[in-house]
This record gives sequence, structure tokens and C-alpha cells, in this order.
Amino acid sequence: MKRPRIFIPIIAAMLTSLALKAVESAPPNVVLIFADDLGYGDVGCYGATKVQTPHIDRLAAEGKRFTDAHSASAVCTPSRYALLTGEYPVRANGGKGAWGPLSPVSGLIIEPNKLTVADVLKNKGYATAVLGKWHLGFGVGETDWQKPARPGPLDLGFDYFYGLPLVNSGPPFVYVENDRIVGGDPDDPLIHLGPGTHPEATPVTPIPPEAGRRTPNRFKGGVEAHKRYNDYLVGTVLAEKAVDWIAEKKDDPFFLYLSTTNIHHPFTPHEQFQGTSEAGLYGDFIHELDWIVGEVLQSLEDNGLSDNTLVIFTSDNGGMFNIGGQAAFEAGHRQNGDLLGFKFGVWEGGHRVPFIARWPGKIEAGTVSDELICNVDMLATVAALTGQTLEDAQLRDGVDILPALLGEPTSPLRDQLVLAPRQPTHLSLRKGKWMYIGAQGSGGFNGGPGDHGAGGPVSVSYVGSVNSDIVNGKIREDAQPAQLYDLEKDLSQTINLYHQFPEVVQEMEAILKTYRPKS
Repeated sequence: MKRPRIFIPIIAAMLTSLALKAVESAPPNVVLIFADDLGYGDVGCYGATKVQTPHIDRLAAEGKRFTDAHSASAVCTPSRYALLTGEYPVRANGGKGAWGPLSPVSGLIIEPNKLTVADVLKNKGYATAVLGKWHLGFGVGETDWQKPARPGPLDLGFDYFYGLPLVNSGPPFVYVENDRIVGGDPDDPLIHLGPGTHPEATPVTPIPPEAGRRTPNRFKGGVEAHKRYNDYLVGTVLAEKAVDWIAEKKDDPFFLYLSTTNIHHPFTPHEQFQGTSEAGLYGDFIHELDWIVGEVLQSLEDNGLSDNTLVIFTSDNGGMFNIGGQAAFEAGHRQNGDLLGFKFGVWEGGHRVPFIARWPGKIEAGTVSDELICNVDMLATVAALTGQTLEDAQLRDGVDILPALLGEPTSPLRDQLVLAPRQPTHLSLRKGKWMYIGAQGSGGFNGGPGDHGAGGPVSVSYVGSVNSDIVNGKIREDAQPAQLYDLEKDLSQTINLYHQFPEVVQEMEAILKTYRPKS
């Protein structure tokens, strides 16, 4: 089924043209800060009161804040796939889709010949770096950690990589620089031991239960490499790397993709941030994230780069109702604001995220936009930003949102958006004001308070959310078979309109069917 082209109004095209004229003489640097598990209600400018985020709030005050921004997936690995490739994660793995976090030995899930955001900017002479969480795999088939980590970031348009191979909650607990383990020793190789708990695994930083779940180390060897990784120092290490790299590249256009581990569990903020919020370790980890943002902004200012740098701040998915998130809720913090649901699920709380953009002199300060945008739009946007024309196949799922950054389009830039949760059964469609979910529930976690994997009906009821298909923390026996919500009137998704608008359901089901993975 051939989808209609998106119509960009004349005024928006004019705004883009004006921006490109400025780009021709001085191409802007691009800094993309991609937070982990930061919910819609986790920062001050989106309504948080139990945490203080002055640096992120400053970005919003000096730029534009979006209220209808989304991650293409409510899960970490698929969201990164969408961000870098401009493709919905349902298209990954040969059309089978990417749905959950990758394992410690997963190969690279982005084909090296696929165009990425880094490729687009590198083609225009940009220096490119990714710092922080990778979680897109290394190698072909299974990762052999005794060999260089290739293909990997360096094969996807990045000149430099320093960060975590997976995530701060899962092994291996080491840093990788470019394609080598930092502190790696061929006489003490890193060896994967497989699932389960292994007494012979190399010891890692001790953390208390209240920090949240961390998978036991499943690697032996690499003792020196493990020593260089300390859970409580990851945020400061990444901030220092970002500051140094910006200073090193200040004389040339650059693209920095800073993928933080904050605020993914375990919550291990540096000691200077511990006890500084009113939302426990969860809030303290947000404070550290805000400090990291501040360090990046200060580095741009110190190097005279602020005015010619587009800074984008967003998150890979909504907030997760894990142990730390539950403690924060008990302290009065609403991580996803008034939205229904949490990370992993396809209700709004799982994928509607903060999105802030600042480009002094180009983006009007202190503005707010309700334009529907997504992280899958980044590839098309940086192509437009740098005056590049891409083939239709390369612009498969993303749209150029530069007109929304620079002004106020008179017509929507995208007509629909496909959104993915953890479970393929719940692939969903946003079209205008309508959100359609072709199944019951959220397609995410279903645990209750006290569980690491809290989510679903029991947890949304626990936090006080209301939904017409849920009673006493359970899906009603007479619940409708699927879900349709009018987000203009009902952003909190309290009333399922599935039976009331059969013609809308039919239209959206027909569109969604063209995207579902073939069984």
C-alpha cells in the first residue's frame, strides 16, 4: 500500500528555506541528548515539582518545548533503532521487528549499509560521536567479546564511540572505546558465561536493594576492564567525555549523540546528588541528568558555540514503574504526569516523551508546540537541516520536522504515526486526534506494586489512573476487544470509544495491518 506524501505548507517551506540559507554559510553543530526512561512528567518544565531541573528548563525557556512528541517504541533498543535509521522498529530484523532489549551477545541489528543520522551529517563533513548507552549490538550473529566490536557504531557513520555496550542494568559492566574494551587484556579475556547466576563471574560495584534491579554479571575475566566501570561514576564519566569532545571539535561542524544511562535503573547517582531531591534515588538520578545537560550547555558556551548549535533533548521512552519509580510515586512524584501507563506499554505514558529544541536566533525562545513528532523523524530533519535530498526509500517512515522547530506549520507535518510496545500484538496507530490499539491492555509489563516489572492495569489503578476497560486493577470481563481514544478530548485515555466509532476503527485497522509483521 503506497502511503500519501505528507503536505508541507508553503509557509513552513519558506521557514526551512530561510534556515538553509543560514546553514550554507555556517552549518550548525547538532547535539542530541537522548535520556533513558525519562517520563513525560519527570522534568520541571513538564510539570514536575518533586525534582528540580534548572538546566533542562533553561533549554525550554531558550527554545521550544513539544507536548505531542513520541518515541517510536516504548522500549530502549527499538527506540534507538528508530532514532538512528528513520525507520519504524517493526521493520528491523528483516521485517520481524525489534521489540525488546538486546542480550549481551546480540549482533548489530542495524545493517552497516543502512543510512543513519550520523551518515547524513558525516556526508556534509561533520565530525560525529556517540557517547553513552549503545544497546544496538556488535558484530554479526553473536558478539565475540574477545574480538574487536565490529561492526558497531564506527560502521554506522560515527567517528568515535565511548560508552556502555548495553545498559547500566545489564552486563558486560565495562566501557567500550571505538571497537575495543577499555582496559581489555588479551591475557584476561572477557568470557560470556550464559544465563543464570555464576559465582565465578567478575565482581562489580556493590549497590543497595533500593537502587533497583541490576542483572548479575554473566562474564568472567576482564578484571581490569571491570575495575574501570563504577555504577556511581557513569554519569560524570560521560559528561566529562562530552565536554572534552566538544572542545576538541569546536573548530569544525560536529554531531554529538549523547545517550545517557540516566535515569534507567539501577539508580546510582554520584554522591554529590544523593539526597538532593524529594523523590528518592529516582529523583536524585534526574538531578544528575540535569547536571549532565548543564555541563554540555556550559561547554558550548565556553567554546563560543551556543549560537550555532542545535540542541535537542528527549527520551527513549516513558518512565518505568520499577522499584525506584514506585518509591518516587509514594513521595508524590508522577513520572508520566497524567498520562496512562508506563514504559514497555503502548498507552501514552509509555511513549509520549519530553522533547525540547534550542537554536538561538532560529528557534523562538520560550515557545510551545503541539505538533505531532517522533524520534523516527531525526534522519529526515538533519537531511533538511544540511540541505540534502534523500531518496524516498531512505525517508521511509520519518518526516522533516524542521518547519515545526523554526515556526508554526499551518497544517500537520505527519498524517499518522506507528507506535510499538514490548509485545508485537499491540502495535498501534496514531492518526490525527485518534489513537488506536488493536488489542486489550498495553502490551507491556503487568506486575503490581513491589514488582520490578510493574505496569498494566494493576499499576495504573494503583497510581489512580482511570480507564473504562479497567476495574479494580483488572481488565473488565466485558471490556471491548480493542481500544480507540480521542486524545484531543481525553489525553489521559479514560474512555475507550472502540464501539462508538466503528468507521474510525475500520480505517485505522486497515492502515495498521499494512505495518504488522508477517507471521
